[in-house]
Amino acid sequence: MGGARVTPLFEVRGLHLSLPNLNEKPLFGPAPRVHILRGLDLDLPEGQVTGIVGESGSGKSTLGRCLIRLLEPTGGSVTFAGTDITHLGPQALRPFRRDLQMIFQDPMSSLNPRHRIRDIIAGPLRVNGVENADARALDALDRVQLGRRFADRYPHQLSGGQRQRVGIARGIALGPRFILADEIVSGLDVSTQAQIIALLEELVADMNLTMAFISHDLSVIRRLCQRVIVMKAGEIVEAGETAQVFAAPQHPYTAELKSAIPLPEIDDSWLHDRPREAGDVQ
Repeated sequence: MGGARVTPLFEVRGLHLSLPNLNEKPLFGPAPRVHILRGLDLDLPEGQVTGIVGESGSGKSTLGRCLIRLLEPTGGSVTFAGTDITHLGPQALRPFRRDLQMIFQDPMSSLNPRHRIRDIIAGPLRVNGVENADARALDALDRVQLGRRFADRYPHQLSGGQRQRVGIARGIALGPRFILADEIVSGLDVSTQAQIIALLEELVADMNLTMAFISHDLSVIRRLCQRVIVMKAGEIVEAGETAQVFAAPQHPYTAELKSAIPLPEIDDSWLHDRPREAGDVQ
């Protein structure tokens, strides 16, 4: 029995991206172009987490950056909430920046070491003219279960998991509709990964977020994502509901990925077997 169709927040059609290969630039004339994305068609359903998986160089991070227009596609279209944003300039994109946020892979390199945590989170709020930026930054700290006692610390005083929570707090502080999460648990130990994944599940539900979750870890994708997109060499080779794709992959590359990487479920039951104290996070 089929369920109701979920409205897509993103509609991507025929997406191409090519970049000049400066390593092979001739003495005269333009550099040859390298094709990174090759005619991608996809929808991202609103209120769901879509996993994007593939080997290094498959184009998954490039796709994510095209979605939030950190990169401008060279062909095709990206439609967000009914508006074609494919070739909008900086000024025209400005109203969309609050709705399109990103959480980075390495929080240490993306957090200014000279700024206190409260200012790191409040910075984007101030840039976007949001009132009560400091208060909203503290609220974001509460939402990621760090607590306000972390507000006046510096990034180097936090663990890797705590820094990633700060990155998530900065991402959600503006109340976005969409978040791009690019390999955000890849550097964390298994128990800390489980905590971060559980937090993301709560935030997606509470804030009705739509998320693209880029990862090479299929067990994390299976746990968090309702849908999955499998990429290889700049193309989508398979896409669908996560459970169906993992149970019966239709493309040989998907089957190869599945067989090459063990898929144990993330066991986070221990998180629910004991009371969590304030700041009891990694």
